[in-house]
Amino acid sequence: MNNFSSSHFPLRSQKGKEEEKGQEQAEERARFEWDFSLSAVVSSSPAAAVSDALGATELDPSGDLLATGGIARKIRVYCLSSLLQNQYDQGGAALLDHATACDYYMCTPAKLSSLRWKPGSGGRVIGSSDYDGVVMEYDLERRVPVFERDEHGGRRVWSMDYSRWDPVVGASGSDDGTMQMWDPRCEGGVCIATVRPSGSSSPVCCVEFSPFGGGLIAVGCADRRAYGYDVRKMGAPVMVLEGHQKTVTYVRFLDHRTVVTSGTDGCLKMWDAEDQRLIRTYKGHVNRKRFVGLSVWRSGELLGCGSEDNQVFVYDKRWAEPIWVNRFEQVGRAGGQHGFVSSVSWRQVGEGGCTLVAGGSDGVLQVFVGKRRPF
Repeated sequence: MNNFSSSHFPLRSQKGKEEEKGQEQAEERARFEWDFSLSAVVSSSPAAAVSDALGATELDPSGDLLATGGIARKIRVYCLSSLLQNQYDQGGAALLDHATACDYYMCTPAKLSSLRWKPGSGGRVIGSSDYDGVVMEYDLERRVPVFERDEHGGRRVWSMDYSRWDPVVGASGSDDGTMQMWDPRCEGGVCIATVRPSGSSSPVCCVEFSPFGGGLIAVGCADRRAYGYDVRKMGAPVMVLEGHQKTVTYVRFLDHRTVVTSGTDGCLKMWDAEDQRLIRTYKGHVNRKRFVGLSVWRSGELLGCGSEDNQVFVYDKRWAEPIWVNRFEQVGRAGGQHGFVSSVSWRQVGEGGCTLVAGGSDGVLQVFVGKRRPF
């Protein structure tokens, strides 16, 4: 019996300590694996009277075009390369004005909550959802609206997205408690399916089709849950993710079986979508009541989000704590309310380097470039 008692437990304890130390070293290395620098700051004139809070920053699939939208009722389109060129002042980053930095803009009839580039349009068509409950599409070459859908009873549409298959279908989530799928080829967007994820009609805050094929669409709700539906059979959800303590504001696909959610409980959570298992919880940013953005860089396996203390956070999917944090410095305007980072977007192209765009509640757009450090 002596061979199985005191002589073995110290060895097991030592092995556990070594594994814990190895994990800490790996996590510490991850913190220094990436070197981020500020490339450009784009802001509005201090004399601008209209609030310019950015609710959406969206890079097109090619990584060449950046679109922003928000409270100012404008869609601005930028050529990303012009924001990344070497125009530095003494602070090290290019300081630009929205009026001169953007290639062009379009006025919209309402405040915007989300933007999505339409697949297969070659960066020509972009979709939007707004505070008046309307989903629209705009032809950016002709600078005109080409599609309008008003089927959420005038309730705010928080999010919209497009499928990645042909023919393309759209989806939108609203304060009316529904997620609706519709056909943008038809005038007014014929409804294909409607689901009400929460029995209490809690607002639908986010919708996203899986970009990896298949028929899965994910939905985030104010009832603290995220749901997944098979678009071929839209009755009951095939996935229910429970773990957030407050509203689920964003759902993003990291890969074909991994989903990341964000909530106003101040957490990001990564899930195995197949067995609906929580893999990891990420904490560090502040998020109690606002939409602060969530974006995933799939090839680099990095997560980006904003924070109500006006900082940008980057997490490596392997570690629960952030690997990089950067504060948004107030530009141009003194006083006023304390700002927060309200939207983020990763450029999905590139392997050894990355680009992260973040927008603030004060209308400031900041562009960061990350490079992997050699070891």
